[in-house]
Amino acid sequence: MIKVLPLLLGFCIDLLVGDPHGFPHPVVWIGKLITALEKFLRKTLPQNPRGEKAGGIILWFTVVFISVFVSLSILKLCEFFNFYIKIAAESIMVWQILAIRSLRDESMKVFTALKSGNIEAARKAVSMIVGRDTERLDDKGITRAAVETVAENTSDGIIAPMLFIALGGAPAGFFYKAANTMDSMLGYIDPPYTNFGWFSAKMDDLLNYIPARLSALLMLFSGWILRFDLPNGWRIFCRDRYKHASPNSAQTEAACAGLLDIRLAGDAWYHGILHKKQFIGDPIREIEYNDIPRSCRLEYLTALFMLILCSGIKMLLFS
Repeated sequence: MIKVLPLLLGFCIDLLVGDPHGFPHPVVWIGKLITALEKFLRKTLPQNPRGEKAGGIILWFTVVFISVFVSLSILKLCEFFNFYIKIAAESIMVWQILAIRSLRDESMKVFTALKSGNIEAARKAVSMIVGRDTERLDDKGITRAAVETVAENTSDGIIAPMLFIALGGAPAGFFYKAANTMDSMLGYIDPPYTNFGWFSAKMDDLLNYIPARLSALLMLFSGWILRFDLPNGWRIFCRDRYKHASPNSAQTEAACAGLLDIRLAGDAWYHGILHKKQFIGDPIREIEYNDIPRSCRLEYLTALFMLILCSGIKMLLFS
């Protein structure tokens, strides 16, 4: 039972505290490491497709190694002094790996701005949680972007890291978090990351293959509990879960769109370039800003069911 404590405590701390602004966060440090290594490798290696791909591979393994090594070393040092100090340290690590409260809080800022009719504030709020350009978005486009982000990041920011933590503790969680952060920063198909970010994108696809599908199934179960449209959720999940450039991103988006009877995705602008995307879901009803808190309820219940599942996994593996 004690092996489950860091996961349980970290989960609860995240629900209570979230990510306080100004508080030191390991992901920020990982991001700074990625930026510094990218600059160094681009200057050092040949500036051609092969050199850029090599640089991206070197960067990936270096960042992952450092992230796992540092977290593992801290836990070993804490265990040397006292086992319970290690439990406390790992609980804090789990809290910093997960993004349950922060995903809800940031998306609800979009909801609050839309509800008050402040479209500019809504655009600014949604720009903090999405990678697309937000200047052209109307109220429905902003809502759609927010709901998509909640759906996708339920997998990337909650379910996937929890699964890795269940299998290998906080160091495995940081392994995933480092890989996912590199994909967020480098995994674009447009220059200058077409070649440099190729490996990060492929590894993220691989690491998220099982978590994305597990997330969607748990989300569908959560939707059933919340009395959303489960038959349509299952239908859209089966039909639209591959309507994305990534093999994983549309899994939870399809489940969420179907459960809420709305249509997500479609064309979007990134860094001034229009990306053509297929729609996910059917417009059984028009999307509205109240779909943001609905998606957050799905996120929270999905996270709770994953906590139960991961606690069982840890007790089975370490009994």
